[in-house]
Amino acid sequence: MDLKQLEYFVSVAECGSFSRAAVVHNLAQPSLSRQVALLEEELGQRLFERTGRGVTQTDAGRAMLEHAKLMLNTAARARFQLREMHATPRGRLVVGLPHRVAIAMSVPLIGRFRERFPDALITIVEGLSLSLRDALIAGRIDVGLLFDPAPTPLLKFESLLRERLMLVAPAGSRLPEQVGLAALTGFEMVLPSTPNPIRTLVDSVLQPRQIELRVIAEVGGVHTALSVVERGLACSILPESALNIAAHPERLTWAPIGPPATWNHLKLAIPASRSIGALARETLRILRQLDYRHPRSEL
Repeated sequence: MDLKQLEYFVSVAECGSFSRAAVVHNLAQPSLSRQVALLEEELGQRLFERTGRGVTQTDAGRAMLEHAKLMLNTAARARFQLREMHATPRGRLVVGLPHRVAIAMSVPLIGRFRERFPDALITIVEGLSLSLRDALIAGRIDVGLLFDPAPTPLLKFESLLRERLMLVAPAGSRLPEQVGLAALTGFEMVLPSTPNPIRTLVDSVLQPRQIELRVIAEVGGVHTALSVVERGLACSILPESALNIAAHPERLTWAPIGPPATWNHLKLAIPASRSIGALARETLRILRQLDYRHPRSEL
């Protein structure tokens, strides 16, 4: 069944006239009529009844119209998808990253994006996982990486990294091989303030056990907490990968927390109902390939 014949048939049906449909297609009316006649011959059905004011569809024509539109739409989608697969994606993609991920991974992400999409623009938005989650739902960002996001049917999640929480202390501190939860009360702490996901995770583990930490300061993020520990002012509870962004790691020592072990999860998030184009799909592939545990290997 010829798609062009279907297109002419739909135009005649919608215009109610062979002459008006011929004008739409910039085609001589006899040529258009001939194509519709060939379609009728193939189907073995008359599709139109001619009247003094134009044409009306027969019962077969009305039935055929629905199928013709479906076939034309399917063909159009196929052409679009195939063109998109072979074209260099263009446009702008907004990626949301938590602050410490942005510090460690923005350079390799931008480098790979630029290499793969020379005609496209990437915008990196930094923020807390909670605000990035809200921005994803609202459509202000296209793709996000989130730490321990609250579940929602509006987003689809994919786990990228599972890492253990560590007690991070100034260099020279004497730490055991593992630090039990109750033993954490013996250290003065600087912690990210709520609603930082690390603080939320720590509180969710300690509060049910009625373990109260000696928090001497609260800060806005992991980078500041590391700076305080490097100066020898307090200890902190941070995921293992946070050590990658320490300005002076030689000033730090650390040990895993547990038992029981507590784990931080980094997840890839995309809107559940929004369609994903080629640019977003390929960027998701880049994000899956990055080494978040050892970001220096990406440089």
